[in-house]
Amino acid sequence: MSTHDMDKARSTYDRFMGSLKWIVPVIAVITLFVVTLIAP
Repeated sequence: MSTHDMDKARSTYDRFMGSLKWIVPVIAVITLFVVTLIAP
């Protein structure tokens, strides 16, 4: 049976969520910019 390393899993999850908090707004701004360029 494999041993679960909760500290490592929690660290990975925290890094993922931290990145997601920055990536989602950046993608939203880029999308808004592109839509603004396309719209007449």
